[in-house]
Amino acid sequence: MEIYENFILTEHNTFGINVRSKYFTEIFSIKDIKELVKSKEFLGSNTLILGGGSNILFTKDYDGLVINNKIKGKKILSEDHEFITLQIGAGENWHELVMFCVDKGWGGIENLSLIPGNTGTAPMQNIGAYGVEIKETFVDLEAFEISTGKILKFNNSQCKFGYRESVFKNEKKNQFIILSITLKLHKKPKINIGYGDVINVLKSNNIDNPTIKDVSNAIIAIRQSKLPDPKEIGNCGSFFKNPIIAVSHLNIILKKFPEIVYYPINKKEVKIAAGWLIDKAGWKGKTFKNYGVHKKQALVLVNYGNAKGSDLFELSEKIIVDIKEKFDITLEREVNII
Repeated sequence: MEIYENFILTEHNTFGINVRSKYFTEIFSIKDIKELVKSKEFLGSNTLILGGGSNILFTKDYDGLVINNKIKGKKILSEDHEFITLQIGAGENWHELVMFCVDKGWGGIENLSLIPGNTGTAPMQNIGAYGVEIKETFVDLEAFEISTGKILKFNNSQCKFGYRESVFKNEKKNQFIILSITLKLHKKPKINIGYGDVINVLKSNNIDNPTIKDVSNAIIAIRQSKLPDPKEIGNCGSFFKNPIIAVSHLNIILKKFPEIVYYPINKKEVKIAAGWLIDKAGWKGKTFKNYGVHKKQALVLVNYGNAKGSDLFELSEKIIVDIKEKFDITLEREVNII
């Protein structure tokens, strides 16, 4: 294990923001972690655990130690005729894991295809897309407690999953290094195609009885048509959460905007499409020098080249203020701001 000084992080965040960290290291095993936590760089610095760098916006250099989690591996813990329980190293690429499971015929995460980032960060924000969240297949995770050096397990309920939330984004933030996660997948998958876009793609390909591979391919096609490739245009996918509001609030908005896009949650609450709000407010496709809002998906803020993280943060602030003024809805950022 090596610790680097004054390390450039441009290749380690999908926004491609040109910032540096005081120290940087990569961990490949529990042995590396145990060695790291005894180092003077670790003991004397703030620390930031970094996976794929897909859910973070750096607004300045990081005055501390960035730890890049590269712990790999896949292990079958149990299997029967219905389910397979799979343990995955936190440093595995999420989309590659989804493709591995789809190819094996193991269902449950195919709707989460092409989400950027690593496996260890997936439960931290309870990633979700097209009617599915990771909490639905999640069993538990193993994590290294930085203060004690103990390896602890957190089951589904202990993770306190919410909409793009978990205990690791709140009261346990920066206290643990996730080592692995365990998922329980279906060997006789139930297809989830509740979203209109997915149904339309399947119909256009004359697929009446889709497999999980068909669903995955449809979602990949949709995401590629709407979302820019971070390797080509810096971005972190959806920048904002879809806000949840009361039905009574929705009824007021419907009087002025009957076309608003929303999804019922229960009798009292609905989820509003944040992309629709931003688009309706006129932000979609707006460009400011070398950054802006993507022309195909209003939820995505983009770095067209050498933009500052502070510029993107200020843009998000302006959008939040504007949406509040126009719709009386407060948007929340999905990304972590550093």
